[in-house]
Amino acid sequence: VIQLVKSDFNNRYTGSFLGFLWALIQPMVMTFIFWFVFTKMWGAQTGPGGEPFISYFIVGFVAWNFFVEAISTATTVFVEYSFLVKKISFKIAILPLVKILSSLIFHGIFLALAIIVILLNGAEISWYWLQLVYYIVALTCLVLGISWLTSSLHVFIKDTSQAVNVAAQFGFWLTPIIWNITMISGKILFFLKLNPMLYIVDGYRKSLLYKQPFWGDLTGLACFWGLTLFITLCGAVVFKKLKPHFADVL
Repeated sequence: VIQLVKSDFNNRYTGSFLGFLWALIQPMVMTFIFWFVFTKMWGAQTGPGGEPFISYFIVGFVAWNFFVEAISTATTVFVEYSFLVKKISFKIAILPLVKILSSLIFHGIFLALAIIVILLNGAEISWYWLQLVYYIVALTCLVLGISWLTSSLHVFIKDTSQAVNVAAQFGFWLTPIIWNITMISGKILFFLKLNPMLYIVDGYRKSLLYKQPFWGDLTGLACFWGLTLFITLCGAVVFKKLKPHFADVL
C-alpha cells in the first residue's frame, strides 16, 4: 500500500509545470471565489458562531474537498490499475485505499493552509484540534465504503464516474458548507441529517473553531457510524460479487 501510494502521488501530476500544486490551486481559487461572492457582494461577514465567514467556509470546504477528491479518483481505480487487477495473486481490494491515502496527502497540505487562514482571522490553537484525527479516520472509512461500491460498478458501467461527479455537485449544496443547519426546519431537516458529510463538516468546525468535544453529540456519532457501516457492507458485498468478472471485462 505504501509503495503504491508513493507511486500514485508522484505520478498524478507528472509532466505538469506546477506539479502537485494544481491540487491546491483549485480549492484555494474556489475558496477565494466563495469568499468574495458571499462577503463582498452579499455581505455575509460572520458564521453562526461569530467567526469570520472565510474561517467558517474554508474549514467545511477542506473536509468536502477531500471527500470528493478521494471518491472521484477511487471510482476509476480498477480501470486505471487494470494490469494489477488481472493478476490473480494481487489483493485488489486495497486499490481504492491507495487512492484515498494519496488524496489524504493533499488533504493534509490543504488543511495546513486552512489552519493558517483561520489563525490569521483570529482563531486560537486548542487541544480540540487533535480531534481532527478522529474525524479524518471517520471520513476515510466512509469514503472507502463508498469507493468499493462505485469502483466496482465503474468496471461495468463507465457512466459511474460521471454520475459521481454530478452527485458531488448536488452534495455540495446539500451539505452545510456555505449555509448552516439551523437555517432549516421541518421535514426536510430530517432528510438533510441523513447526509453523513454533515457530521464530518460539523466535526471539523467543532474541532478547529468551536472547541467542542466529538463525544458531545452521541446521537450524531451513532447515526454516522451506523450509516457508514451499512454503506461499507453494501460496498463490500457488491465488490465481492463483481470481483470475479473484473479481469474478463477489463
